[in-house]
Amino acid sequence: MLPNSSTRRSFLSTAGLGLTAGLGLSGIALSAMLQREGFGATGRSHQPPDGNPHFTPKAKSVIWLFMRGGFSHMESFDNKPMLTKYAGKTINETPWNGVQDPERLKKVRVVVVNDANGQQRNELYPLQIGFKKYGESGIEVSDWFPHIGSCVDDISVVRSMWTTDDNHGAQVQFHSGRHMLDGRYPTIGAWVKYGLGTLNDNLPQFITMGPRFFDTRDGHYLGPANDAVPLKVDPNDPLPYAKPEIDLSADEQKIEFDLINRLNRLNEAKYPDDEAMRARIKSYELAFRMQAAVPSVINFDDETKTTQDLYGFDDAKTKPFGMQLLAARRFVEKGVRFIQIMHGDGAAGAWDAHSNLKSNHTNLAGQVDKPVAGLLKDLKQRGLLNETIVVFATEFGRTPGSQSGNGRDHHPYGFSIWMAGGGLKGGITHGATDEIGFHADEHPHYVTDVHATIMQLLGLDARRLEVPGHKRLEIDFGQPIEQIIA
Repeated sequence: MLPNSSTRRSFLSTAGLGLTAGLGLSGIALSAMLQREGFGATGRSHQPPDGNPHFTPKAKSVIWLFMRGGFSHMESFDNKPMLTKYAGKTINETPWNGVQDPERLKKVRVVVVNDANGQQRNELYPLQIGFKKYGESGIEVSDWFPHIGSCVDDISVVRSMWTTDDNHGAQVQFHSGRHMLDGRYPTIGAWVKYGLGTLNDNLPQFITMGPRFFDTRDGHYLGPANDAVPLKVDPNDPLPYAKPEIDLSADEQKIEFDLINRLNRLNEAKYPDDEAMRARIKSYELAFRMQAAVPSVINFDDETKTTQDLYGFDDAKTKPFGMQLLAARRFVEKGVRFIQIMHGDGAAGAWDAHSNLKSNHTNLAGQVDKPVAGLLKDLKQRGLLNETIVVFATEFGRTPGSQSGNGRDHHPYGFSIWMAGGGLKGGITHGATDEIGFHADEHPHYVTDVHATIMQLLGLDARRLEVPGHKRLEIDFGQPIEQIIA
C-alpha cells in the first residue's frame, strides 16, 4: 500500500512515463490523462489549459507535411531565371556580389565551392527544371510539382523563410523554434495538443507518420502526454504496443479490461480524493477505445477507387505517401487535431541533394506531388479544407551555387514553404528572396512565424500557454503572417 496521496501520485506519474517509453498504448493514455489532470513529466502539478480556444478559431486541425533534407526553393516555388543567365559565374562576378557580406549572414556558416587553386568559387548553378503559371492567380510552380500547381489558387506561398541552423538539426529548429544546441523544446504539434481539448476521446490528438531522426520527442517540458503518437498505415499493426502480448479474442480482451477496471474502482473507493487514480482508470478505458478505433480509420476498404486513385494508389511510386495522406484526411474527419507526416528517409533526409539534384528532386517530387494535390482536392470537395490547415515545409532551401558539380548545399538564409486551408488566403505569394534566391529580402519570416500563424488560426494565444518555470524567448512565439490570413 502506498502511504499517502502525494506518493501515490508521484508513483503513478512515473509509471506513466515508463509505460509510454515501452510498455504499451495504455502508457500513452495514462500520460495523457495525468497531463489532463494537471500532472507534468516530473509528477509536479500545475494548472493545465482548459482545452478551449482563447478566441474564435478559423480552423480545427492541422496536416503538417515536412520534406526532410531541404528541397530547393529555386526549383519548386521561387523561380530564379538569373541563375541560368549567370550560370558558371561566381557570385562576386554578378550584380549580387554583396550577398555574402558577413554582416548579412547572421553568423551562420557559409559553405562554398573551391576551384582547383583552392579559391572560393561558389559558381551559380542553372535551374534544373522549368516553370509554368497555374490557375487564375498565375503563380509560377516548377514542372516537378504540376499537380500541386493545379491547386495553387487554394495555396499561400511564403517565399521568404529563414532559419539559423545550416545543418539538418534545422529540422528540430523548424518544429520547435530553437537551435538544437539550445536543448530540447516543445514542438508546434505538442503546443497545439497541449493547448486544445480533444475532439475525439477515442483517438490520439497528435499523430506522426514517416521517418524521424534527431529529436523524436515533442512534449519535452510539457510532458510525454504531448508527444506525438507514432503510427503506421497498417490496419494489422498501426502503432507500437497496441496489441496484447498473447493472442486474445475481443471477448477475452474485454474480460481483461473489465477486471482491471473493477480493481481500479476498488482503489478509487479506497482513495476517493486521488486525482491520479482517476486518471489511471480513464487511461485504461482510453487505451481500449484507441486500440479499437485506430485500425478502422486506416482501413481504406470503404473508399472508392476514384478517391484512392486521387491519392495515387494506382501507382507504386505514389501509393506509400498517398496512403499516409488519405489516412490524414480520415483522421481529420474523426477529429484528430494535428497529423504530422515526414517524407524523405535517411538520417539527413532524402531531399538533401548535394549532388545529382535533378534526378533526386525528380524522383522525390514524383512521390509526393500527386498525393499532396489529391489531399487538397479531397479536403476541398468534402468541405474540410476550410477547417483544416495544410502545411508543406522543409528545414531550409538549397544554395544558388553548385556543389559537387550537379548539386546544391544547405541554405538557411532564404527558402519557401506553403500553407493552405482554414482561414488562409489562396492564390497568393508573400515575401521574396533576391534575384538569385540567396537572402529573404522582402517580408522575411523566421520559422516560428509559421507556428504563430497556425496558433492564431486555431484560436490559441501562445503567451497564455506558458508553463511556470519555463520562460520562452520572444522569438519563440513568432508573429502571425497576417498577409496570408483571410
